[in-house]
Parts: sequence; C-alpha cells; structure tokens
Amino acid sequence: MLIAFEGIDGTGKTTQIELLAEALRQRGLSVVTTREPTDGQYGRKIRQLYKNRKSVTPEEELALFLDDRREHVAQVIGPALASGQVVLTDRYYYSTAAYQGAAGHDPQKIIAANELFAPVPDMVIMLEAPVSLGVHRVQKLRGETLNDFEQEETLARVAKIFASLNSPNIRRIDGTGAAGVVHELIMKAVAGLL
Repeated sequence: MLIAFEGIDGTGKTTQIELLAEALRQRGLSVVTTREPTDGQYGRKIRQLYKNRKSVTPEEELALFLDDRREHVAQVIGPALASGQVVLTDRYYYSTAAYQGAAGHDPQKIIAANELFAPVPDMVIMLEAPVSLGVHRVQKLRGETLNDFEQEETLARVAKIFASLNSPNIRRIDGTGAAGVVHELIMKAVAGLL
C-alpha cells in the first residue's frame, strides 16, 4: 500500500507521517517512511536549489525532480511495495505538479509523465492550511528561514494548484488543528484502506 502526504510547506506532513507510521506498526504492519526530494544524487541537487532556484532553468528543475523520483521508485518504493510493505512518502508527484506548475509547467502533464513510471498512490493525504499558517509554522515553530520554494507568493500559487487537483484517491484533511486532532482525521480516512 502506498500513501502519499501532500500539501504546502508547514501543513504538518512530516509530523503526521510519523504518527501514522507508529499507528500502523502497532497494528502489526511493516511500514517504510520515505520522502522527496530524496537524499540520493538528484535529491541533493534539488536541495541545493533551496538557496538559489535561479541556478537552473524551469525545465532542468523539473527534470531533476523526475530523475529523483525514478531513482526513488526503483530503489525504495518499488521494492518495498513488492515485499508487501506499507510505504508512506512525505511528498510525491502531486508536489511536483503543484510546485513546478506554480513555476509555469502544466500540472496535468507532469502527473501524466510521472504515472508512466511511478506507482499511483492508494491514497493521497492532502493536508490543507492557509499559506499564512504554513509560513508561520516554518518560521516560528521550525525556526527556519523560508527557502526559494517557500516564499509566500509561490506557496499561494502552489496551494491553488493543490486545491484544483481532482483524483479519486485524494483525501483532503484540515491541517490547521493540533497534531493529535489531525492524526485522528487521517486515521478515519485510512481506516477504509485497512
């Protein structure tokens, strides 16, 4: 089973993945948690763009995300699914569609290109929160400076694209509440899959 966590920065994806992984392990399931960009060769290049996104063209940036995902699917996601494990990924190709879409690419074409090689998730947990709250959490709770992908005007465009994505596997979850409250909403959504 593959569950992708999506949403703008600061919606609580990382926290919620940890909570869900723990809950599933308590039910006796073998769980792999992973994230994109990865720590692989392409993921490291993407992380360098956090400081200077202008160092590559939008086409080169999109290619890096696709290469990173191909490697991720081949080395982590594919083998884990093949061995019957539950895979929880912190971002997947819906993020690429939204963030690269905000940079001018066609989100639907990005999704179509990814679905040629990347497994379609059984469920996408789309965590939703106002951009202002996401920015507040990144700056105040994490104590981080906004990177080139996290600027407020960019996130507003990204949120709009996330809101427009319409796929039967997407479950929209209110990410504004306390972590425990959001976790309960996610458990209700995932119960059907289990």
